[in-house]
Amino acid sequence: MLFCVEMTVKIPLDSDPVKMDEIKRAEKARAIELQQSGKWPHLWRVTGQYSNISIFDVESNNELHELLMSLPLFPYMQMKVTALSTHPSSIR
Repeated sequence: MLFCVEMTVKIPLDSDPVKMDEIKRAEKARAIELQQSGKWPHLWRVTGQYSNISIFDVESNNELHELLMSLPLFPYMQMKVTALSTHPSSIR
């Protein structure tokens, strides 16, 4: 199952910068792990924003939910999830 996930990070201004640097390092490591596994095949930054648009390839809604919740920045994210299906005019 393919999903488009739009993630926007909203870190509170009064957050501890040292703690946030640790969380960001852990986030990068987790994102790399999920990409290498094939579960997160596409990751694009949205220019000028602290956000991304990603494609996830998972077995179920529950698997996607668990993967998203495993992201260290999850508590600071707003997400929009869209299920994708094949378009009848697609040549792929």
